[in-house]
Amino acid sequence: MARAPSRQHDVHQSDRLLVHTAPVADDWPEVSARVRDLFRRGAEVALDPQADWVADMQAAALAGSRMRPVAEDPVLAAATRRATLVNLLHWAAANVQRPGARVPVNTEPEVLEAARDLVRRGLDESGLDTYRTAQGVAWRRWMEICFELTGDPAELRALLDVSALSITTFIEDTVAAVSERMAAERAELTRGAHADRRAAVSLLLEGAPLGRARAEAQLGYGLSGPHTAVIVWSGSGRAAPEQLEAAAEAAVRAAGAPHRLTVVASAAALWVWLPVGTAPRTADLAAALAGAPDVRLAVGRPGRHVEGFRRSHLDAATTQRMLARLTSPQQVARYEDVQLVALLTSEPTAVDEFLADTLGGLAAADADTRDTVLTYVRELGNASRTATRLYTHRNTVLRRLARADELLPRPLAEDVLGVAAALEVLRWRGTAG
Repeated sequence: MARAPSRQHDVHQSDRLLVHTAPVADDWPEVSARVRDLFRRGAEVALDPQADWVADMQAAALAGSRMRPVAEDPVLAAATRRATLVNLLHWAAANVQRPGARVPVNTEPEVLEAARDLVRRGLDESGLDTYRTAQGVAWRRWMEICFELTGDPAELRALLDVSALSITTFIEDTVAAVSERMAAERAELTRGAHADRRAAVSLLLEGAPLGRARAEAQLGYGLSGPHTAVIVWSGSGRAAPEQLEAAAEAAVRAAGAPHRLTVVASAAALWVWLPVGTAPRTADLAAALAGAPDVRLAVGRPGRHVEGFRRSHLDAATTQRMLARLTSPQQVARYEDVQLVALLTSEPTAVDEFLADTLGGLAAADADTRDTVLTYVRELGNASRTATRLYTHRNTVLRRLARADELLPRPLAEDVLGVAAALEVLRWRGTAG
């Protein structure tokens, strides 16, 4: 039997594969043709990543206490997920073209817009932790790919060596470039009226002591009297700025407001306040957004004076997070309409258990049956009024209610509130919920 190669032999063979010639000008090692071929093949696999790999990377990117402000904001979280995927594809594509070479900094719009959004929300470079946490998941998956490409210890060692250098350098180069962009954006935002508005709004939302006269001067908006807050944002982050502005104007018209205060929260979100004491009707807002399916609107409860200014916005933010959490297909939601659902779904892991325990087979029933049960509860158990509301016959209502009782774990009469609450959750939840 032939003697197995020694560890020292593997190391020498690995060095021969990795350092083919003298280092290039920037001290980047020149890689052998064999390792370049392996790298290219692996990058082609990474260029078409499996959905679970992407999901793990994106979850890691938003994990950790330092990332909590980003993870809790639907717009920032969506931008971070997009930037994470774009970084992966950028690195993989570069290594298909020039395998093993130093990957240029990623300056795709998704990455730069995510950096700008962090600054606009008053966040610092701690938000860039996302790049390094996602890197760990990417590295583990890349090692799996490498082990599938070759069983030769020397080739594998050389491939992993240059891979580690490539990934780490790419991430650090990108973080440095994004940090520089954030510094430039921060310098821009510290000048002019926009910076004054942002600073005043941040202080008011934090509950910091700020004189009303000074705040009103910075905002150009009166803080006495009623306020209704609206958050306008893009579900995918790709809606044009003019679409967001049009949606904000639609809210002004629907509320009958004389004017609005608008703060650009990010490239894909506007924070709006209307000096009115009645929230605009959902139907009016939804009709105005019919031509912009990617635009979303969350409306807070009306409030008065400085505390109402703050609370109404926090209500709207809670509503926005709920819509994002449930991947809701609804474009418009008012806090007063979703307060119970927001509370019930604040712990996502418990939602499915609650729905299964409460609804049983009714959760998968046809929409007509579910809508009939919910309307019946809202009409306080009156079948005739339910039929009128649904534009159907009373006997049809009774048949659907009987069918629902067959599907429910307990008869409707024994758990009216629980069934109604669970059906409300289903009404707002999207198919990916």
